[in-house]
Amino acid sequence: MGIFDLIKQKSGIGEKVIDTESALMTLEDVVAPSAVKVQPRSINVSGQNARVFFTVSYPRYLNDGWLEPILNIEREMDVSIVIHPIDTAETLKKFQKKVAEVQSQINMNEEKGMVRDPQLEAAYRNLEDLRDKLQQAEEKLFDVGLYVAVYGANEDILNETESEIKGILDSRLVYLKPALFQQEQGFRSIIPTGTDELTVHSKFNSSPLSSFFPFTSFDLTSDSGILYGINRHNSSLVLFDRFALTNYNSVTFATSGAGKSYAIKLEILRSLMFGTEVIVIDPEREYEHLAEATGGRFFNISLSSSHHINPFDLPDPQEDEAPEDVLRSHIIELIGLFRLMLGGLSPEEETIIDQALHEVYALKDINGDADWKGLEPPLLSDFEMVLAGMEGSDSLIARLQKYTAGTWSGFMNKPTNVDIHQKFIVFSLRDMEDELKTIAMYIITNHIWNMIRRRLQKRLLVIDEAWWMMKSEDTASFLFSLAKRGRKYYLGIATITQDVDDFLRSPYGVPMITNSSLQFLMKQSATSIDLVQRTFNLTDEEKLLLLESNVGEGIFFVGLKHVAIKVIASYTEDQIITSDPSQILQIKQARAELQAAKG
Repeated sequence: MGIFDLIKQKSGIGEKVIDTESALMTLEDVVAPSAVKVQPRSINVSGQNARVFFTVSYPRYLNDGWLEPILNIEREMDVSIVIHPIDTAETLKKFQKKVAEVQSQINMNEEKGMVRDPQLEAAYRNLEDLRDKLQQAEEKLFDVGLYVAVYGANEDILNETESEIKGILDSRLVYLKPALFQQEQGFRSIIPTGTDELTVHSKFNSSPLSSFFPFTSFDLTSDSGILYGINRHNSSLVLFDRFALTNYNSVTFATSGAGKSYAIKLEILRSLMFGTEVIVIDPEREYEHLAEATGGRFFNISLSSSHHINPFDLPDPQEDEAPEDVLRSHIIELIGLFRLMLGGLSPEEETIIDQALHEVYALKDINGDADWKGLEPPLLSDFEMVLAGMEGSDSLIARLQKYTAGTWSGFMNKPTNVDIHQKFIVFSLRDMEDELKTIAMYIITNHIWNMIRRRLQKRLLVIDEAWWMMKSEDTASFLFSLAKRGRKYYLGIATITQDVDDFLRSPYGVPMITNSSLQFLMKQSATSIDLVQRTFNLTDEEKLLLLESNVGEGIFFVGLKHVAIKVIASYTEDQIITSDPSQILQIKQARAELQAAKG
C-alpha cells in the first residue's frame, strides 16, 4: 500500500481519514532499498548482487598510487577507506614496552653468541624512529580499514571481478578476504553514511597512510619547452617542447569560441621567443594583429590581391636528392592540384596532363638531367598553351580557362612575389572565395613545403580550420605526407579545426591524429562529442568535462598521458593575441588616441 493510500482510504460507503503525520515519508524511506537478501558471501540489494571485502594484510612499504589500478578498472565497485585516529599518549606507553622487548631480545642473542638477526635490528630501528616522530608530533597513528564492494548481475560476474581485483592487489602484497557472514555489516560500512561496522583495521602512521589517497593526476611536464597551460587538477605547469617529442605535430579540436585560436597564438608567441620560425595559414584574418606586433609579414591572398604564388615553382634539389626525383614528385603534386581545380580527372585526362607538364617544363629547359637553379619556371598560361596542342585536351582547356583568363586568373597565373624567409609569416585567406579556399590552401602549403626543404631550420606550420584541406582526398593526402615527412626537415605541423566531423570523416583524419605527439581537445558540441569520445577513448567523466569546459579549458594529450588543462596568458600576451572583438576595438581606439596625442 502506497503512502497516498495510507493517507486516504476509500470505502464503498465513504472515506476514512487517518493520521497523516505517521504516514509522512522520511529521507530513510527514500534512500532505503526495496528489499535485501543476505547470503554468507554476497548480498542482494534491490535486485543488485554485491560482495564486500576487507583488507587483512599490507606489505612493509607502500608506494604512492598503489590503489590507483583498482580505482581505474572498468568494473562497477565501491571503495571505502575508514580512518580512526589513535591517542598518541597511550601509544607511546605501548611503544616503550615494545622497544624494551626488542632491545632485550637483541641483548640476549649477543650474550648467547648468536649471529645477529638483521630483521630484529631493522624492527628496533623502525620502532625507535617512529617513537621519536610521535614524540615530536611529526607523525600520528591511525587504525585504518580498507573495504571494497563489487557489483554484478550474477555470481559469475562477482567471481570474475573478485579474481581481477585480487590479482592486481596480490601482486602488490595486499591481501583481501570476503566478509564471510558479515555482508550486511560490510555493505553498511561501504555506503556513504560514515559508519564502520566491520572494524577490521591495520595500524598506519601518517606517511604510509598518505599513499591511500585515492585521487591521482599526472604531472604532465618536461624540463624544457614552452608553457601550454595549468594542470586543473593540481595547478602544476604543463610545460613541453614539441621539438623534443617523437614527432613535432599537434592537432587541436574545439567548437567556435572555445579559445582554440587563442591557445595556438599563445604557443606561437612563446615559440618565437625560443627562435622557432612560424608560418600560419589563416582563413579568417585572426593573426594579422599578432604579425604586426611581432614584426612578422602578413600576406592577404585573394583574387584581387597583389600577392601571388606560382604553383609551378620547383624546389632546389638537396645534396641527397636527385633532380629527376624532385621533378617527378612535383609533377605528381601538380596532377593532384589539377584534379582538385578541374573537378576530377579521368585516367586518360591524367595521362594528357602528365605529358603536358613534362613538356611545359622542357620548354623552360627544366628536366631531370639539368640544374634548374636560376631558371624561370613556367606559368599556368604556358601550360594551357602546351595543352592546346595535344589531342583530346578540349575538355581540359575549357575547364582550365577560368584559372588562366577568367575571373579566377589573378591568384595563380603570375610569378611568385611572396618571401617567406621571415621569423613569422601569415597567409590570410579570408577574402578568397569559398570555392577556391581549398585550392589556395593546397598551393600555399605546397609552396611553403618547397621553401622549407631549401634550408634546415626549426619551424612550426599552423593550419587553422584544417577541415578545408580534409574535404578533398588530394589535399588531405598532401597534408598527411607533410605530417609524416616534416620531422626530417625540423618542421612541426599544428592543425586546428572546429569541424570535427569533416576532419575525422576523411580517411586521413585518424592517421593525422596518430602522427601527432600533442593533441588538445577543448569544448565540444553535443553533436560531435560521441565521435570524439570514441576516437580518443575518453571516459564518461572526460566527455562531460569537454561538454562543460569554459573558454581556454580542455584536455591536453602527450603520448599516452593526458591532463585537464587551462590556458593562461599574461596581460601583455593577452593584449597581443586576443580575438575578442570588444578587446580589439578598445586596443584600436587606444592606439588612435595615442597617435592623435602625438600628432
